[in-house]
Amino acid sequence: MTRLFNNPAAFADEALEGFAAAHRRLVRRVPGGVVRATATAPGQVAVVVGGGSGHYPAFSGLVGQGLAHGAAVGNVFASPSAQQVHQVARAAQSGGGVLLAFGNYAGDVLHFGQAAERLTAEGVPCATLAVTDDVSSAAVGESEKRRGVAGDLAVFKTAAAAAEAGLPLAEVVRLTRLANARTRSFGIAFSGCTLPGADAPLFTVPAGRMAVGLGIHGEPGLAERPVPSADEAAELLVTTLLHELPEGVESPRGQRAGVILNGLGSVKYEELFVVYRQVARLLAEAGVETVDPEVGELVTSFDMAGVSLTLFWLTDELEPLWTAPAEAPAYRKGTVAPVAAAEPSTTGEAPEAADPDPVENTAVPEASEPSRAAARTVLAALGAIEATVRAHADELGRIDAVAGDGDHGIGMRRGSEAAHA
Repeated sequence: MTRLFNNPAAFADEALEGFAAAHRRLVRRVPGGVVRATATAPGQVAVVVGGGSGHYPAFSGLVGQGLAHGAAVGNVFASPSAQQVHQVARAAQSGGGVLLAFGNYAGDVLHFGQAAERLTAEGVPCATLAVTDDVSSAAVGESEKRRGVAGDLAVFKTAAAAAEAGLPLAEVVRLTRLANARTRSFGIAFSGCTLPGADAPLFTVPAGRMAVGLGIHGEPGLAERPVPSADEAAELLVTTLLHELPEGVESPRGQRAGVILNGLGSVKYEELFVVYRQVARLLAEAGVETVDPEVGELVTSFDMAGVSLTLFWLTDELEPLWTAPAEAPAYRKGTVAPVAAAEPSTTGEAPEAADPDPVENTAVPEASEPSRAAARTVLAALGAIEATVRAHADELGRIDAVAGDGDHGIGMRRGSEAAHA
């Protein structure tokens, strides 16, 4: 469970503040999230990723040279707003257009899409891509409905490396779509996570059982099974993913694949290595050559006890992008060329409006007694809302957890407190 927090509604903001303070050489805080602290070449495509908090190192930990140019960070398990995405994209872009990449969740699809429309209207070329790697969340013929889980890393890495190579936006988008189409993930869990301030996990798994195929927010999985040995878990993960090969891969034999064995929060590295030992054996027996495997926590869910496996089926185009150097707070590969620190004035902040805001320049008349009375009534109503939400935040989260991610209590508390303030 999450033990160290202040106000649960402020948890995401305070975590981001501390993260940025700890990694000032690599990232810089901007409204809505973080961007690279290092300079980006003029005209380079900016890759902006994002999603809810609670999944570190996704998404802020993946900002840096060779990886994302910026990350829009929402509240716990909640999508960043369209305004947040827009602000981060404006701060990250350097004249080559923007690719917005995110997991395939309703809020993210809506808000990143709205931000893309706004950027395009402002003259900033923009494209979006929703990652859809989770094989358990929809059938083969409905892959566009699948969730984005740990395969985010493979897709984000491809996009960023293509951008770093100086490719134009259309080519970055093409390669990123190809990477997404060739990425598959599958996961298991033994217990749910507990959100900051909550007194119970989002979901529970009976003792001695595991949930198969559930989502990173606790979305329902496919089934429950007895807890396996490490080797049995590896066999389930590998067999499931080898059963569904991407288009163009007739057989795993002779293929090359990037591999990600991901811990979801409280399955520790030694356990992951025990599982990966068997994953590597099984893939080798199937004729798959692994390329730069990653074993660790890449996309988490607070303290969820679980593990997922991702296979990124490489091509001659994709492999150099997967193996390209990168340096971000939570991900390093190879050696990146040193670059100067970014100048805040060159980060592409939104320009001043051509005409002054008429609202800001409208004189506010002196309040009348009826208007003061109305204001007191509004304030009292907002105070009552805040108090009611605070008293029932856990129940709002519990109800929400039945359907998915359990963040509704935190979100309502955050909003009601801000409105009252």
